[in-house]
Amino acid sequence: MSSSVEVLLLFLLFLIAGPIPSLAKAPHVISFRSPNLYPEGLAYDTSAEHFVVGSLHHRALHSVSDAGVVETIVSDHSLPPNTSILGLAVDKLNNRLLAAIHSFEPLPPFNALAAYDLRSGQRLFLSLLPSTPSDDGSRRPIANDVTVDFKGNAYVTNSLGYPEGNFIWKVNSEGEASIFSRSPIFTQFPVDRDAPLSPFGLNGIAYVSKGYLLVVQTNTGKLFKVDAEDGTARNVLLNEDLLAADGIAIRRDGVVLVVSHKKLWFLKSDDSWGQGVVYDRTDLDAERFATSVVVGREDRAYVLYGRVMEGIMGNGGREWFDIEEVRSAKDGEDEKIWLYVVIGLGLAIFLMWRFQMRQLIKNMDKKIN
Repeated sequence: MSSSVEVLLLFLLFLIAGPIPSLAKAPHVISFRSPNLYPEGLAYDTSAEHFVVGSLHHRALHSVSDAGVVETIVSDHSLPPNTSILGLAVDKLNNRLLAAIHSFEPLPPFNALAAYDLRSGQRLFLSLLPSTPSDDGSRRPIANDVTVDFKGNAYVTNSLGYPEGNFIWKVNSEGEASIFSRSPIFTQFPVDRDAPLSPFGLNGIAYVSKGYLLVVQTNTGKLFKVDAEDGTARNVLLNEDLLAADGIAIRRDGVVLVVSHKKLWFLKSDDSWGQGVVYDRTDLDAERFATSVVVGREDRAYVLYGRVMEGIMGNGGREWFDIEEVRSAKDGEDEKIWLYVVIGLGLAIFLMWRFQMRQLIKNMDKKIN
């Protein structure tokens, strides 16, 4: 009987003293070297367990391991010179890597979606994305972020933040491209044209398995829910605007992650994103200019510090960039609460056991006497 008590006490002490892994470990930081890369897009390949990055200046895609080892997985010199590879998505079901391609001024206009075999790196197709020119011809579309559904259809945001922009392209699994959604709600909200990122509209996009897309808008901070069948859209009611929002990702528990160059927001919804709530936010290093967020191993959130503004302004020459894990303090609190619940249950079971043993001993003493 005494040995059983000792075992229970040791078990309870283990629960109390044993650290929760995600709370005990320091956030994972990956520094990787690739001269003049300036990556804007980030994806995570779950099968190969490595990150994938693009580049403002190189017509190539690179893998980045947990240890920061960089390898070139795609080198596509058939793309126009000096084009930028922006948004990335891994199509696990079709074993493809999708990349949104854009040429910034003063280069000739170019917007396309490229699909590559995930293992060989061979290009499967390059789809030029159709557009409607602006009235004065001075504004041109920006193919920015991309996501993919279970049928292999890709959805690409046009980030030109003016009425002639703010739409979503669709590219089917065969590479056929069309304008998918020009919902009027995308241009319904006022924009501060004096704000630094006001020229950028629809940006980060993610597909939800229930049949809709979640899209963030940089210059208004709004989040939209878009039907993946007909392109109809509605504004998701939030408790705060996600100003300067860029990338978006979704954890397995349904939590939505939205990144700007200044912070990472953690959002959740109880009604399939008719409305949602920002339940936490974490400040980021604005100088390093985070642009993308992905979900890596163990459902951990990682942001890409690609210093793209430095790259866009032409101040090249940087060699080192970072991918860093970012956590929610509120998620940590939930884990602590769960730990306390487990401890409480353990103590309750132990006390009940002790009470039953005392009753058993009393009954045995009565029978003996």
